[in-house]
Amino acid sequence: MSKRTMIHRLRPSVLRTRGAVVAAGMGAVMVVGAGAGVASADAGTAVKPLAASAASAVAAQAEAQAGAAAKAAAAKAAAKKKAAAKKASWVKPVAKYTLTASFAQGGSMWASKHSGQDFAVPVGTPVKAAHAGTVVKAGPNGGGDGPAYGNAVVIKHANGKYSQYAHLSKINVKPGSKVKTGQTIAKSGNTGNSSGPHLHFEIRTTPNYGSALNPASFLRSVGVTI
Repeated sequence: MSKRTMIHRLRPSVLRTRGAVVAAGMGAVMVVGAGAGVASADAGTAVKPLAASAASAVAAQAEAQAGAAAKAAAAKAAAKKKAAAKKASWVKPVAKYTLTASFAQGGSMWASKHSGQDFAVPVGTPVKAAHAGTVVKAGPNGGGDGPAYGNAVVIKHANGKYSQYAHLSKINVKPGSKVKTGQTIAKSGNTGNSSGPHLHFEIRTTPNYGSALNPASFLRSVGVTI
């Protein structure tokens, strides 16, 4: 066989081989391209759940913060309401008055220092319970504290303190009576050791004379200014 004949026969074979290689290469490119497309699609699919998850986390945090703020506001409102209720639970023993003798004031009217706060009011002025409680003393002779007080009432309160009302013209309660804050318990007068119509008011640590506190200071501590 001549050399030319051999070359002629080899050419189709070489061409077929090259074609196969090229085809294989294109196939590989197509596979790689397809893989890249799939990878790109997978990446896009993965980004979406991540974004949704981040958005959910932000929303949850915002909701938690809003809930905490609401709880704080509710607690503040409750505390304010409680403080207001505490203030409203004590009242002045008389509505209209002129302050005269004060606590611990000296003078010839008292054996030692003045033991309460005097409210100058006309005879017959309604006298109110400064706070809810139980009447432990009521009657003439200071309800048992002595004639200087005239007609008097003493009320025991839940906080362990006692309020006393003296020089009364009329008493509307008796020992053992349960009274409410602001309830009329008596009428003011000029009985006992008195220089003129007025209400003598005390805050005590016991029901008896000699345990008085400064009533003006005490009333301020519970939100009442006289």
